[in-house]
Amino acid sequence: MKTANRIWNTLLLCFLCLFFVQMDVSAEERKIKVVFTHDLHSHLEAFDLEEDGEEQSVGGFGRIETFLKQQPEPREELLVLDGGDFSMGTLYQTVFETQAAEIRMLGMLGVDVTTLGNHEFDYRSSGLAHMLASAKASGDSLPKLAVCNLDWEETLEGEHAKEGALLKESFADFGVKPYVMVEKNGFRIAVIGVFGKDSLECAPTCALSFRDPVDAVKETVETIQAQEQADMIVCVSHSGTWEEEKKSEDELLAKAVPELDLIISGHTHSILEKPIIYGETAIVSTGEYGARIGSMKMKQKKNGRWELEDYHLTLLDDRYDKDSAVEEKIKELGKSINQEYLSKFGYTRDQILVYNPWEFTKINGLGEVLQEEPLGNLLADSYLYTVNSSDTGDNTPARIAVVPSGCIRGTFHRDRNITAADAFQSLSLGIGTDGIPGYPLVSVYLTGADIKTMAEIDASISPMMTTAQLYISGLTYTINPSRLILNRVIDIKMQDMEGNTENIEDDRLYRVVADLYTGQMLGAVEKQSYGILSVVPRDVQGREIPTEELEQYVVYENGREMKAWACVAEYLDSFKKAGGVSRIPEYYHTRHNRKIIKNDGSIVAFLKNPNQTARTIFSIAAVLIIVFMLFIMLIIYKIWKKMQHS
Repeated sequence: MKTANRIWNTLLLCFLCLFFVQMDVSAEERKIKVVFTHDLHSHLEAFDLEEDGEEQSVGGFGRIETFLKQQPEPREELLVLDGGDFSMGTLYQTVFETQAAEIRMLGMLGVDVTTLGNHEFDYRSSGLAHMLASAKASGDSLPKLAVCNLDWEETLEGEHAKEGALLKESFADFGVKPYVMVEKNGFRIAVIGVFGKDSLECAPTCALSFRDPVDAVKETVETIQAQEQADMIVCVSHSGTWEEEKKSEDELLAKAVPELDLIISGHTHSILEKPIIYGETAIVSTGEYGARIGSMKMKQKKNGRWELEDYHLTLLDDRYDKDSAVEEKIKELGKSINQEYLSKFGYTRDQILVYNPWEFTKINGLGEVLQEEPLGNLLADSYLYTVNSSDTGDNTPARIAVVPSGCIRGTFHRDRNITAADAFQSLSLGIGTDGIPGYPLVSVYLTGADIKTMAEIDASISPMMTTAQLYISGLTYTINPSRLILNRVIDIKMQDMEGNTENIEDDRLYRVVADLYTGQMLGAVEKQSYGILSVVPRDVQGREIPTEELEQYVVYENGREMKAWACVAEYLDSFKKAGGVSRIPEYYHTRHNRKIIKNDGSIVAFLKNPNQTARTIFSIAAVLIIVFMLFIMLIIYKIWKKMQHS
């Protein structure tokens, strides 16, 4: 009997051990490790960034590969996702069409799914089509591409039907789909891609039409639920999050489509140290350029939904070695940059232009504070220098140059030689009408009144949208942030580099230069401000230039477009002295009263010299107050009449 009991107890113990082991295995199998990036902007190589008060080398695909190799989970079990804007930001973008370096490197890292960002359209429809074709022809492993809210019907019936047809064929050939099914660790995961509203506003050369992102994602989720046995639904979104919740597109998406388990949020370059949670939907972002990589474990709950565990944003600094195979592949893809691109401008990638002894604001801090920036001054001055010292066909000197902070993609580091590659990276975005990478300058005329409005946009809008902060050559203006919005510029004059000033005449035309993208955005101010503000580009005769005609006002020299970055390179090169490399002048070590911040909250300062917008607002407020007072008086009168009759 005792023997039988011992046998029975032993069997029971073995059964319980197997049961609990199986429970542990099941618990482990109910987790998925997700690694994500977004807004890499062609930063295939490591770059310098100020972090915790010191400058250090961060990022680069070589370090991303090392990070992935160091994960405890098997590589094939990692779900690796990217939120778009993988291109535009370094010299690798100049071989975007021929080498497709960015998307091929995403494939080498094992990225499962990516989506399109607004900057993938910078090279227009043909550029994007050529890139996808080059990537496919390479034979390399590539990520799947998902976008759910493409509106082909409207695109093919619109004014850009020909370009739309080209992209439709290209997307079909590459295999772009509304969503992609991915299997990881025994789970089926649906990954939806979506292109945001603000992304479309930031893509003036995009020929495609898009459906409302929320409506499209809702319908795609319904399709997935009806046709797929998905254990998890993830959205790679190029929509972004903003501090103002009602404008925060991915937060609105999470609220409207609660079936989403996870949103990888690109576009706004947000760094979310903690995920944003709505119901059972998590929103995550890891910042820009691959300086940080995001990772988390998703644990399935009893109801089938998922929760985040072990969420981290990891700074890829020198603790992570650069994987040699990845670095070799990057080097191979960059071999043609000098020959295909820089030779057109007479430069080579490592050519030294000037030595920089000064400390400029780091790129991750640019635009964060409403102030004049020496780096912005230098870039804007380079436009005026190059245009006014060249034969551009317009004998009227350019008086003002404008550079928005959002167009600046690289800074100049202290105690370094500045190369042609550095000059390119400072203003690396876009493509010209010539099909050559780099936004060209445009030359237009603005009235004095419009120049004042432009300064007001800087004063009132850029604190809410840091990419809209303007750095200007040719002006000095004083801003009082305590005044009513759209009425914060209290003094503005023309100012040259020697500090000489002159008054601005409202009806006079002044020649202004900016890159093509900035010109297009200035022309769209009225639409974006619902008619409250208006900056109207004009030709030399004062005729209004429609935004769609702005490309006709590109600046040419010797029959070639004058690229914004090439103006910077030429200006830096002009500092050279006999006998070697010169320094950036001390002039750019300090500020020069181009933008003066004078915070005065007194009632006198608040009401002094209101502009037209403020006068309109004050008038409306006065009318409302009068109406309210009359209403109160009417009530008092009726009460008095009633008392008289009682």
